[in-house]
Amino acid sequence: MTAQDTHTGPSVQTDDAKRAQVRMMWSGVADRWSAHADEVDARGADLTRTMLAKARLQRGDSVLELACGPGGAGLAAAEVVGPTGIVVLSDAVEAMAVIAGQRAAARGLANVRTETRDLEHIDEPDGSFDVVLCREGLMFAVDPALAAREIRRVLLPGGRFVAAVWGPRADNPWLSVIFDAVTAVIGITVPPPGMPGPFALADASRLAAVVEEGGLDDVEIETFPVPLRMPTFEAWWTRTKAIAGPVAAMLASLDAATSAALEDHVRAAVQQYATPSGLDLPGLALVVSARRR
Repeated sequence: MTAQDTHTGPSVQTDDAKRAQVRMMWSGVADRWSAHADEVDARGADLTRTMLAKARLQRGDSVLELACGPGGAGLAAAEVVGPTGIVVLSDAVEAMAVIAGQRAAARGLANVRTETRDLEHIDEPDGSFDVVLCREGLMFAVDPALAAREIRRVLLPGGRFVAAVWGPRADNPWLSVIFDAVTAVIGITVPPPGMPGPFALADASRLAAVVEEGGLDDVEIETFPVPLRMPTFEAWWTRTKAIAGPVAAMLASLDAATSAALEDHVRAAVQQYATPSGLDLPGLALVVSARRR
């Protein structure tokens, strides 16, 4: 299959159209994120603990998780704030919020509710939350500074915001090698020019500027390792094809010959990360924390 065959058309021009495309992308993989949710949470467990520590969560706090996906960070927060607190698991994709709610119910967390919320237009009253969390979602905002302003608006005075985004592309080969392979084999740039993507906020200075532009104060950023360890190449490749939103639909549409060529290219690229126990792929997140005065 050629690049022309797989290209979905010219770059989207309007911000609203970009937002619709991002929602469609994640809607298309929601069911597979449900299947891999526990694995995703296990990989991000240390990162989530760091985020909750920076948020200084207390019993009775009200918490909003944005772009929650299957809800890992918010579910962990619900355990901390206890029955007198409340956690709202929200995602712009309704199916993701439903999955998060199902996982909360399975854990018996009565202090959790779910909502469909766009992080750039948060349909919650001003000053509603002590803490806003966003694990690996802010970089998919078309206008992240608008998202930061909305986050400030829904925070109480003194409220805390903590988010994690992926760091530089070169420090995240668990995903970047696939993007590079798609370009090399198929001739397509991932994500398309002008679209937000996993590395859109990978520059710490830009990330800080976005949060400050949103009116939040005391902005701090630190790096945090988030390696991805898989027992075999096949296990990692299957996982990636299932849940990697920016490429999942395209990979599923390839003809057999192109798919095989892409897999061979990726397999060669990750050989440097092979160990006796499987693949040990580096990953690096940026953790940003701030507060509303």
